This record gives sequence, structure tokens and C-alpha cells, in this order.
Amino acid sequence: MSVDEDRGTTPTASVRVDPDVQQVLDRVREHLGMDIAFLSGLTASAEVVLATSSETGPMQMAVGDERDLDDTYCVRVLSGVLPPVLPDARRHPVARELAATAELGIGAYLGAPLRGPDGSPVGMLCCLARGANPMLDEDALRVLGLAAALVEDRMGAYGLPHRPAVSERVRWIRAVLAERDVRSVFQPVVHLGTGEVVAVEALSRFDPARFPTPVHAFAAAAAAGEAVELELLAAECALARLADLPPGMRMSINLSAEALADPRTADLVLGLGPAVAVEVTEHTPVHDYEALTAVTNRLRAAGHQVAVDDAGAGFASLRHVLQLRPSAIKLDLALVRGCDLDPVRRALIRAVAEFARGIDSWLVAEGVETEHERATLRELGVDYGQGYLLGRPAPLDVALRGVGG
Repeated sequence: MSVDEDRGTTPTASVRVDPDVQQVLDRVREHLGMDIAFLSGLTASAEVVLATSSETGPMQMAVGDERDLDDTYCVRVLSGVLPPVLPDARRHPVARELAATAELGIGAYLGAPLRGPDGSPVGMLCCLARGANPMLDEDALRVLGLAAALVEDRMGAYGLPHRPAVSERVRWIRAVLAERDVRSVFQPVVHLGTGEVVAVEALSRFDPARFPTPVHAFAAAAAAGEAVELELLAAECALARLADLPPGMRMSINLSAEALADPRTADLVLGLGPAVAVEVTEHTPVHDYEALTAVTNRLRAAGHQVAVDDAGAGFASLRHVLQLRPSAIKLDLALVRGCDLDPVRRALIRAVAEFARGIDSWLVAEGVETEHERATLRELGVDYGQGYLLGRPAPLDVALRGVGG
């Protein structure tokens, strides 16, 4: 798992705490309302605490503390067993059984990986709270992800392979914009009953040597003040394939509130008709719902479907649904994962499905990975799904074939 295993070294906890890293930890802990924020490194067998930020209180963690990887949240987050956002860790069937939950008194958890130059995980940036925190959602995870991208630039001070400096990644992202170096892939949206592909979601990929994940590219764009430029370029590249869709098929593109407010978005999207759906993301918080609603109403009037992402992830996504009155709702993967085993998840999914029917909206379950999840979703009234079971992101011709394509 760790680069340290290959290097034969371990992260060092004896170095002076980097003041820039300390400032990031302090700010992110305060912003998210958590009790502890910490930076850890991963060895072949342990997670080692390298820096911490905390208020005086019952939750304490010290630089140099180690925990066997088998008993950590981080290894389960990296493997997908645990979601990176746990508003109430004691109610999660896996988290509540971990010794760390009781020993550290973990009520809420948020974690983002730190990646080395080759993209492999070398550490984690995590926040913990003693009590449950129902406000933790995908917005909080995005904030932590941006903080992790900043910390990655300073990892060399802790004996971890460090990412290139922000200034270098800014140059890279500006080269992406100048050269239009974005590759579009598409993930099918499938009818859970028939297996028919009814839509595709456009996603972006970048040079993996520079940006191991799309999150890294968009974080670099934000640091460069080019976030909207990159979103619009990604949308343009995807829409270039619109003519290759079969009749009646939709393509959804992801745009933030900031990008939707840009006049160029209307020039790009309006007039393309119902084949183009717009999925409203929240790379940044929405400060003006009135302005955003005006844009989405205009899109709807022109025949475009407007979708809201991450429903069920927290209060922010619920407010999104109430304010925007979407024609499609995407059910958060943290709610979908393991729904066949969890009666609480099933009850919430059933309620969202009833709500979607009440406002005449599509409901799409994200992150469908097992046949049991698919069958459960069908029983709960969810008609459409998206996830690795149904088709991974792929070139358009492969995505249109769906499962087994």
C-alpha cells in the first residue's frame, strides 16, 4: 500500500512540525468544527501520526503515535470498505467494531489520502470529533481534499515523497488549458430493471503523471484561479461527442455554481436541446441560490434536464434539492453502498424515492457495485443506477454498451 514499503524507510515523527502544514491543520479543523485534525504517514504495517491540531479536551493524539494498519480507518477508506465521510461513526456497521473507535472516542470522521509522485497513497489527512457531526457531507470532504492537496506539497519534511510545488502544478494546469489536454470518458446510467443504458455521464481524465486523479487537476485549477476555465474546457471536450449519441440518449456534464454563472456556459449549452443534461456540483459553496436558480430555470426552459448530485450526503445536498427543484436526483454512493445490509439506509432510500416520485424527478443511485445492492434498490423504488457493476468510466462506444461492454 505504502511507498515506504518500497523505499525501506518509515515516515519520521521527530522532525520539526512544518509551520505551513500546522496552519493548514488548524484552519481545516476550525472550519469543519472538528476536535482533532492530523497528518499521518503509512508504513508497511502501521499508521504514524506526524502532525496534529487539537483543542484541549478529551480527544488527544500525539506526534509519534502509531497504530497497526489492520485497526485503522485509513486502510479501510483507501480500500473502499469505509466511506471517507462518517457523520456518525458509531452507527456504521464496520467503524463501530474497530478498536480505534472506542479507544479514541471517535464520533465523526473525515479522511483524505495524501499521494506520492506516482499517485499511490503515502499518508492521510484526517479530522475526528468526539460526537456525531451531521453537518459532515461531500462539501466537507471537498474542503479536506483541497487541504490535502496543499499538504502534499510539504510532505518531504516528514520523510514522505512530496508532490511538485503548487507553482509547478499551476504551470501544468495552464498548459492543459492552452493545449486543451483533457480526455473525456463516459459512465453509463442504466435502468436497473432492464439493464438498458439510458444516459451517460461525462467525466474528465488528465496526464496521470501530473494529476493522478481528476481531483488533483481541479484543485490545481482552483489554486491557479482557473477552476471555471477547466470546467468549461472539460464540458466542451465532452460535448464534442454529442453527435455520436444514439437518438433519445442523454449526456450529462458536471458544472459548479460558479461555472453556471459564467455567461459562456449559456453559449455552450443552450440550444443543444434535451440531449444535454447539467449536473450541478459543489466544488465551492453556493452563496447565491437566487442567481443559481435563475440559471437552472433557464436551462430547464430550453429542454435541459438539471440534476443534483450527492443527495442524502448531508444538509447541503438537501438544501440543493429544495432550492433547485431538480428534474433528476443522484443518490449519494455513501448511502447506496451496503444498502442491502443496512435497514437505516434502506429506509432513507425509500423516502428519497417517494420524494423523487412526488416531484416527478428521476432518481439515480450512484456507486452500485453488487447485485444485492441493485436488487435492493429496485425493491425500494429506484429505477436507475450508475456504478462499477453497471459500467466503469470508458470511451463513449464502450459506455454505450453498458454492462460487459
